[in-house]
Amino acid sequence: MTSTRTRSVPIRIASVVTTATFLAAANLYGATHAAADDGPSVPPGTEATATAPVELDPNDPDLKLPEGATLAEPKVLDIKSVVEDQSGDERREDTNTDVKFALQAEVLFGKDSAKISAQARARISVIANEIKTQNATRIRVFGFTDDLGSSAHGDVLSRKRANAVHGILEQELSDANITYEVRGYGEDYPIADNSTEAGRKKNRRVEISFPRGEN
Repeated sequence: MTSTRTRSVPIRIASVVTTATFLAAANLYGATHAAADDGPSVPPGTEATATAPVELDPNDPDLKLPEGATLAEPKVLDIKSVVEDQSGDERREDTNTDVKFALQAEVLFGKDSAKISAQARARISVIANEIKTQNATRIRVFGFTDDLGSSAHGDVLSRKRANAVHGILEQELSDANITYEVRGYGEDYPIADNSTEAGRKKNRRVEISFPRGEN
């Protein structure tokens, strides 16, 4: 008899627990379903919750600088502005400290040539006027090519082209106080993909850069 009573106890408890759980779940489902039917359809996770605004204590010591501490000096961020003409032949980049012009080789020279055309001289003259406006006395003239042909040929050609642009600038500016840095980088430092002709065209260029607003 003892054995029979011992087995019947957990069976009854399990039955009561299961029944109670089922009733509670049914009641909860009914309440939730009714609420869903009565309210608007809202995607899960998008329900709006109201929160009280955070109030700050102006006298909170954690919001004050420690004694003897000072704020860091204000810093002006270097913001770059890039303007490119519709054809993409010329691009101007402005920052807080420098101005840079990039002229594609096709608007300056013939194919595989370092001889500047008359039209190209007019473009360089415009850049020379900007150099005067900025009172710049340090000018960098760098030549670049695409990666077609040998690297050695590209180095020589890019330097010849940089030298040609430098010569026009010297004539236009005629200022003994100006110093020039002239280099030919060949295929180094591409700005576009050399696997396409459009990219190679951008890489064949001469860059003229100088500081902004020297006094």
